[in-house]
Amino acid sequence: MNLEDAIANPQNLGEMTDADSVGTVGSPDCGDMVRLWIKYKEKDGRKVIDKASFQSFGCQTAIAVASMATELIRGKTREEALQMSAAELSQPLGPLPPMKIHCGQMVEGALRAALEGESAAVPVSSAPATPVGPTLADALSAAGKTAGKVKIVFGEKPASQS
Repeated sequence: MNLEDAIANPQNLGEMTDADSVGTVGSPDCGDMVRLWIKYKEKDGRKVIDKASFQSFGCQTAIAVASMATELIRGKTREEALQMSAAELSQPLGPLPPMKIHCGQMVEGALRAALEGESAAVPVSSAPATPVGPTLADALSAAGKTAGKVKIVFGEKPASQS
């Protein structure tokens, strides 16, 4: 699933009324917030994540990453899910634009809060995020080396659209 597919068709969206735990991360300064619900079950003598759902108040990228994360953690133990980084949670979507890396970090924070049993809101730093994986710029740079030249024009309309 790529980023566009995840945005167009998010999975596990919505509140879970019978959840075992809830985690919330948000920043009132920028208005982004992710809340993640987790429900466990016993499987083969282990307590694993049966299902997860989320709500996101923010951009489409945060919705896509949260959707992907709820799928990736299913069947994992609490300890296994705690080991997952923001980069791992967003990796199946492909490279995120540098200004959207914080979306993965927010989802990771909500997941950790839910797994650690914290239901209170946890603030997210408003400082620019340090990339935790390949960015869109990295992907474009690599594409330019293997598939011909890539030209990025900021703030201008192409001549054909003038």
